[in-house]
Amino acid sequence: MLRSVLIFLWMAFFSLSGFAQPKKAKAGIFVDKNGVMRWQKDGSEASFFGVNYTAPFAYGYRSIQRSGISVEQAIKADVYHFSRLGLDAFRVHVWDVEISDSVGNLLNNEHLRLFDFLIAELKNRKIKTLITPIAFWGNGYPEKDEDRGSFSSKYGKQKALTEELAIQAQERYLKQFFQHKNPYTGLTYQNDPDIIATEVNNEPQHSGEKGLTTQYINRMVKAIRGTGWTKPIFYNISESPKYAAAIVKANVQGHSFQWYPTGLVSGHMLKGNYLPHVSRYKIPFDTIPGFKNRAKIVYEFDAGDVMEPYMYPAMARSFRVAGFQWATQFAYDPMATAQGNTEYQTHYLNMAYTPSKAISLLIASKVFHQLPRGKAQGADTAFADFRLSHAASLSEMNTAKAFYYSNNTNSKPVSPSQLQHIAGVGSSSVLQYQGNGVYLLDKVEPGIWRLEVMPDAIYLSDPFERSSPDKMVTGIQWAKHEITIDLPDLGNAYTIKGINAGNTYASVAQGTKLKISPGTYLLSRKNVSSQLNTDGLWGTITLSEFVAPKDTQSPVLMLFDAQKDAERMILFNPDWKHRPVAYPTAERATLKFSMPEDQSIRMLGFQSYFGDRIKGTAGADTLVVHARATELIPTSIQVGLMDRQANFFAAKLELNSEFQTIKIPFSSLKPAAQLLLPRPYPGFQDLYYKATTKTTFELKELEKLEVTFEKGIEISAIYLK
Repeated sequence: MLRSVLIFLWMAFFSLSGFAQPKKAKAGIFVDKNGVMRWQKDGSEASFFGVNYTAPFAYGYRSIQRSGISVEQAIKADVYHFSRLGLDAFRVHVWDVEISDSVGNLLNNEHLRLFDFLIAELKNRKIKTLITPIAFWGNGYPEKDEDRGSFSSKYGKQKALTEELAIQAQERYLKQFFQHKNPYTGLTYQNDPDIIATEVNNEPQHSGEKGLTTQYINRMVKAIRGTGWTKPIFYNISESPKYAAAIVKANVQGHSFQWYPTGLVSGHMLKGNYLPHVSRYKIPFDTIPGFKNRAKIVYEFDAGDVMEPYMYPAMARSFRVAGFQWATQFAYDPMATAQGNTEYQTHYLNMAYTPSKAISLLIASKVFHQLPRGKAQGADTAFADFRLSHAASLSEMNTAKAFYYSNNTNSKPVSPSQLQHIAGVGSSSVLQYQGNGVYLLDKVEPGIWRLEVMPDAIYLSDPFERSSPDKMVTGIQWAKHEITIDLPDLGNAYTIKGINAGNTYASVAQGTKLKISPGTYLLSRKNVSSQLNTDGLWGTITLSEFVAPKDTQSPVLMLFDAQKDAERMILFNPDWKHRPVAYPTAERATLKFSMPEDQSIRMLGFQSYFGDRIKGTAGADTLVVHARATELIPTSIQVGLMDRQANFFAAKLELNSEFQTIKIPFSSLKPAAQLLLPRPYPGFQDLYYKATTKTTFELKELEKLEVTFEKGIEISAIYLK
């Protein structure tokens, strides 16, 4: 009997201690007693930098579907770009309204499947995930919310934190969510080593007794831990700062913060130097007992309504000084819909559509990973290997092995002969490029480099104005540009060969120059050959991969936008008190022109300058008018374009009572007389002017639009296509 007991205890000891079977490698993180996230494998400090991205859910999902591109295809494209930008972190608040019912049961539906697909794609690129399983939000923005019958739809954010039935629904949901197995990885979220932590919910706004806040959090933690979850759990502390002490008392390992230093939804692009806004991230909770032992993460950040490509590295610097170990920007625009910036009006980031800003994110990732945690840095604009400049609209990283810049730079690389990575927009001393898309040049082996060139991004209008699916704010232009690459490892007369699908380009540089189109290429030093498999893995990508949006086929420059241009157009209006009426709250902003009661006024009109928007319209051959008649049906109007030499070309068209999209081929525009606006004093001066010399219509010379009409009309937009 004693012998049997001893054998049983001996077997149990080795089974429990792990000696009975091979021990799995530790790949996750833990939070130590000082509140520092560390790798389980070796105890070294961990840091993560990346983006939020919403394609599986809500408007992100719906807008991608409407584009005609599959959501899976869109996800694969964007995750590839995450990898090219050097990102290693992903976070999104899961829209629980779309994957749960009113009592908290998990719905295994299309949204959950796509979330799992995204997790698997990120895993393939070695990008780590922080899961926030409860968002509370509706799924509508910027459209109307749908009632999905979920617990968040039923209770809303406030009641979800206090009502017993709502709390029970969340407990049930969390248990099922963390027991769910991803069909693409075959793993639960606990067993997936690339999912490193969870944040209980998104931006909770606590109220009532503070002790109940601690109880609520602990109940959520217990529900999660009850599924076997052993990874760190975070809880937001910055959304309800008055409840910070109660939050710190809860059984969590860390706290989440956000930063929107320039506010949100200004309705227009913010211009000027906003670097002072991101000089320091202040944390006011250091006096709370226990807070110093908690890890700190930034779940969302952005410089809302700012396009300048230096804010992200500055924010990354301040995050590291403040002791953060995770930071994810909100939110990366899916390439499938980024041309209109319709998802979140105040945010705009995409590698193809915001090239300089994307490179600044790459540089910010390097800042976040290279600067030590909690250590003061030098000047705000020059620290370690980094330089920021408002005047030059530039962020820059310059080391012996890497040279990155978000705009033209005069800086010299530290050591051209040691360089292995170059990424930028514009030109530098080692690479001059005439286009304005992102390029990435990486050394694959001695004398062999991989070059990836994105198409040009053509800015058409302010991306932070009120958006619309029909309104393009950035176009894409595929063009061949001259490129000069002056690297010791390549030398003169290097060879180039296209390697992405369908790219058959092959040439030899004239000295260090050649012309190139968007794509992926292998560059080889003269007399150097390689047996590289271009379809083989190189890091987290294959050598031949390339993803970019197609050349713009929809409007390539908005000439007149009713919302944007209402205040700057010049009216021909004999009745000085009579102005058009704007309708900015309609689905499509419009201007309504009605004729004055004075019967002697037979005609109205306006002119609008667009010369500052004409860039990138090469190839357009049609003038498009979106308008309707409001009085006499049909109504005749004249629409024309004038050039810098005061030549005017116009055509007449008829409007009906319904909005029409009328296309006018350039060949239909004929020389005509233009109004002389604004009108002079005295008013008996000439009303019209017509050029006396014959000239031809040249698109690149155009600068002004004129519309005249004799009866009421409503107009939305005029653009080139």
